[in-house]
This record gives sequence, C-alpha cells and structure tokens, in this order.
Amino acid sequence: SGMLSPIIREEYIGSVDVREVFNVSKVGKIAGSYVTKGIIKRGAGVRLLRDDIVIHEGRLKTLKRFKEDVKEVREGFECGIAFENYDDIKVGDSVEVFEIVEEQKKL
Repeated sequence: SGMLSPIIREEYIGSVDVREVFNVSKVGKIAGSYVTKGIIKRGAGVRLLRDDIVIHEGRLKTLKRFKEDVKEVREGFECGIAFENYDDIKVGDSVEVFEIVEEQKKL
C-alpha cells in the first residue's frame, strides 16, 4: 500500500463575499470581505466567482483582520484578503475557499 499514489481531493471549507475593494500601495488590491460560511485559512486554495462563473483559481496570499495578519477567520466576521498573482477583484464577487487533502490508498 505504500507504493500506491495518494488520493488527492479538494475539501470545501468556506465562502466569502467581497464588500469593498481597497488599493494599497506596494501590496495591490485588498478585498474587504465578509465570511458567509465556514472558515477561511491563510494559504488555502481559492476560487473567485463572478456571476457564478469561475474567474480565477489560485492561492490566498494574505488574510488580515483589523490590520493584523491572522491564520484563520470564522463565519460571521469581516476580513481583508489578497490573492497571489491576481488583482482583478470587484465588489459583489464571491470566493470559495478549499484545502487540498491527500489520503493514502488502502488495499
């Protein structure tokens, strides 16, 4: 069983609605967001949705709450997020957050 390749799957952990977009010098655009479901974790995978169409898929670069970097933000709280190598964020966009999970195959 150790020689089998692992099963890689995505696990949905939360969603976010973009309420405001801020331009920050040297950083780029930051999306002022509200966590609507689940939990958001720094470094997690993200899918940017505009009108239910996937616009961008990548990783979460920064996660801030009240100007402090945090590891996670739970449902019902506001946060600031930025994506790696992507700046085209608009008010009204939604973001799905997921983690990639590897499981060992069993015989």
